[in-house]
Amino acid sequence: MGAETQVFGSLGLLLVVLAGLGFLLFLIPIPLWIAAWASNAYVGLMTLIGMRLRRVPPGTIVNARISSAKAGLDISINDLEAHFLAGGDVERVVNAMISADKANIPMPFKRAAAIDLAGRDVLEAVQMSVLPKVIETPRITAVAMDGIQLIAVSRVTVRANIDRLVGGAGEETVIARVGEGMVSTIGSSPTHKAVLENPDNISKHILSKGLDAGTAFEILSIDIADVDVGQNIGAKLQIDQANADKQIAQAKAEERRAMAVALEQEMRARVVEAEAEVPKAMAEAFRQGNMGIMDYYRMKNVQADTAMRDSIAGDEEDQSSGPKS
Repeated sequence: MGAETQVFGSLGLLLVVLAGLGFLLFLIPIPLWIAAWASNAYVGLMTLIGMRLRRVPPGTIVNARISSAKAGLDISINDLEAHFLAGGDVERVVNAMISADKANIPMPFKRAAAIDLAGRDVLEAVQMSVLPKVIETPRITAVAMDGIQLIAVSRVTVRANIDRLVGGAGEETVIARVGEGMVSTIGSSPTHKAVLENPDNISKHILSKGLDAGTAFEILSIDIADVDVGQNIGAKLQIDQANADKQIAQAKAEERRAMAVALEQEMRARVVEAEAEVPKAMAEAFRQGNMGIMDYYRMKNVQADTAMRDSIAGDEEDQSSGPKS
């Protein structure tokens, strides 16, 4: 029993020693310390331990420090660690600074960190400043002064402006401004043929406005890729206006016709009203002795004769206007 107890005790002590050694190696990343020392990017052991305690991965910080030192850049451990704690991408920032240094583009760490924390891809921005990017606008529709619609597409070559990346407008603003310039240039052209003959005038007019002001890019060139002829908007508008005028004239004519019909009905009503007064007048004349019975009969004969003549005249008009054999 004594021997077994000693064996178990030795094993327990060994496990405790191994656990303590593993925790010590985790707390003090000796391989990283050696790699940083061998790369002339020395990082103290206490600094590495402090990173562990601050929950900062030492591998990320030390590798970024080694990369910058090998590229000839002096970036302190505190700056790298502070950028990581602020939520930035340390490796991407260091790679962007190395790329900028190789391209002779001034890129201090504070500017690179600010660009990264602003939500922009700082490495892509540096690459775009070295290799310009081509942005194609959507199909822009505009109408020349002669009423012909033109549909144009342009390709905008831009280069990232490092100094304006923080706070500068993005690609959407550049596309919107170029589209606005295309619409205004085509709209001020006297004819659509002038635009088709010299589409480069659109590029020159847009470039002269300085549309890249306030953006994160610098416009290098604007090339008109395609110009198509659309509808005759001027003729269509004239047709629509003519139809509208026609409807207005018809409405006014209908209004005048309705007024004439109403006036005619009113006059007929007055005639009927006047005719209704005739029997009263005749009765009054009989009572006062101003009219005799023979006068009444003569008036009736005249009315009958007039009605007969009207009837005969109507029959003759019907026969003369009938179909000819």
